[in-house]
Amino acid sequence: MSGVALAGPAYTADDIVKHFTAVDQPDLGRSRGLCIGTRNECNAGLPMRKPAGNFDLVVNFGYNSDVLTPAARANLDEFAQALQDARLKSATFAVEGHTDGHGGDDFNLDLSSRRARAVVKYLADRGVKAGQLTAKGYGKARPLAGDPLDPANRRVEARLEAP
Repeated sequence: MSGVALAGPAYTADDIVKHFTAVDQPDLGRSRGLCIGTRNECNAGLPMRKPAGNFDLVVNFGYNSDVLTPAARANLDEFAQALQDARLKSATFAVEGHTDGHGGDDFNLDLSSRRARAVVKYLADRGVKAGQLTAKGYGKARPLAGDPLDPANRRVEARLEAP
């Protein structure tokens, strides 16, 4: 056996469900008070949980590649499981592909779209309803790292569109 340790996924399905189910829910604390009025009137003054932002799927790609790595597949397996949870089954997500700064704009836009579609296909093959996912590529327009050539920019993220 080699000295290489195999790491598990970067997150669990439960982590993902918790991330996306906290959107726009008032933090009611321990109060058992009753409010008669509109939702806005009753929620006025209540602290709101921070809305969920993009979720980094930790799906990174090799240079000029749209092929999913074993680590990416492990993370996507958790994401697929989360999307089949009853709390997220009706949610829709934008699956957003990105590239690093190498190459021309048109090439990178195409590559980022192929990356997003590869993720959508992988998730659909694992039982996620096609209607829950929309693939979109952004090329090199939205780098994650400050250095546009950083390999961390070669990624796919998921953004909740409708809970």
